[in-house]
Amino acid sequence: MEDKLAEPIIPVILAGGQGTRLWPLSRAARPKQFLPLTGTLSLFQETLRRVSDARYGAPIIVTNADYRFLVAEQAQEMGVALAGVLLEPVARNTAAAIAAAAAFAQQRAGAGALIHVLASDHKLTADDDYWRSVDLAAAAAASGELITFGIAPTGPETGYGYIEAGAPRGDGTYEVKRFVEKPDPDTAAAMLAQGGFYWNSGMFMLAVGSFLDECRALAPQSHAAALAAVEAARVDLDFIRLDEASFAPAPDISVDYAIFEKSARVALIPVSYAWSDLGSWDAVWKVADKDANQNAVRGAATLSNTHSSFVLSEKAHVAVEGLNDVAVIATEDAVFVGRLSEAQKVGKLVKALQAAPETHELTEIHRTAYRPWGGYSSVLSGARFQVKKLFVKPGKKLSLQKHHHRAEHWIVVSGTAEVTIDGKVTMLGENESIYLPLGCVHRLANPGKILLELIEVQTGSYLGEDDIIRIEDEFGRV
Repeated sequence: MEDKLAEPIIPVILAGGQGTRLWPLSRAARPKQFLPLTGTLSLFQETLRRVSDARYGAPIIVTNADYRFLVAEQAQEMGVALAGVLLEPVARNTAAAIAAAAAFAQQRAGAGALIHVLASDHKLTADDDYWRSVDLAAAAAASGELITFGIAPTGPETGYGYIEAGAPRGDGTYEVKRFVEKPDPDTAAAMLAQGGFYWNSGMFMLAVGSFLDECRALAPQSHAAALAAVEAARVDLDFIRLDEASFAPAPDISVDYAIFEKSARVALIPVSYAWSDLGSWDAVWKVADKDANQNAVRGAATLSNTHSSFVLSEKAHVAVEGLNDVAVIATEDAVFVGRLSEAQKVGKLVKALQAAPETHELTEIHRTAYRPWGGYSSVLSGARFQVKKLFVKPGKKLSLQKHHHRAEHWIVVSGTAEVTIDGKVTMLGENESIYLPLGCVHRLANPGKILLELIEVQTGSYLGEDDIIRIEDEFGRV
């Protein structure tokens, strides 16, 4: 067994979720795993830091094309080299995602390779108990068992699924009696009173050959789709695009339903370290630092006669008077106010917002949009004009492009801009401006050492983001 464990464990980090229950901060274009909810690092970056331990090799990331540059940029900020970034062409839940990652790992490291499957948006304490469970899981998985981690519950949570432990197996793992769906409050309380129930963490330790064998036997459609999608995948810059025609037929099903609830090879490792999936604002409040009144505050806010509440503001100063058990989340363009103890209901509210044409965009994009080169914030818009603030990172450049329906004015606020218009290059410093006429071929770059900030004024008959004809692009978007 020691020979089997000589090779490093391969982390597989699932980073494709949209995190709608943390709206309005988490949205489709920049979901919760890429946000710094509990500190200066994003949850994804905290996960990367955790798998930088000597036990691990380079991580495999499974995400979708919309998040590929966020993944690459945040990994680069952490100095973490990635074994591969697999891009799902369509969302098919965790069974197909994990099967694809396992097939990719098997191609590169063989059927005996161990993968540690982790969510990118969980908060946990990597203490001695955590590392003990990792080592125990690796030894058991090397023997062919499919290991799932169960968190010792600290309360009757209704937002988590549960696992009921069976008899001990003699190697530090336990048999699994059953998986339990997210319960109602009475059922959750009864399970805690009975004992032997653990929160389903969604973390797994697997030997790729053993897992793929079970996947072939119990979820053959997911297995066939994943293997074919990896086999026909194509490389795009630093990413691996899974083949859509192969991947799309996979059922939209979780790995629990597809495999773990049916397999006789599943074993449970109970753990007691601090863990949360941060699936709601009350979960974020629980892990946040609080004042003497049990309030957690992020950003500009003043609270008076307020208790057990969570207040977060991106820009505006929020004042709260005489309230208890509330969540107030203020972003640039939306504010959510609700009972903190009922924060699980945000998902239903988001579905209503998505269904209404006038509010759909509020669930998809932020007023500030992030791009591989930097990003932009919407400042003001009208019938035939739009004002944006652009920021370009040092050494980065936008695509060489043109527009059919709009002209643009650029005014440099700070930094140095290198502007190319129809082949002519102009350098601009602070307080200098330039006009880009309709139809011109142009490019903006930051050749300097500090962030470039400028104001862009667009005028024309159509100002949508799809009026961009890319001619050349270093990020593969042509």
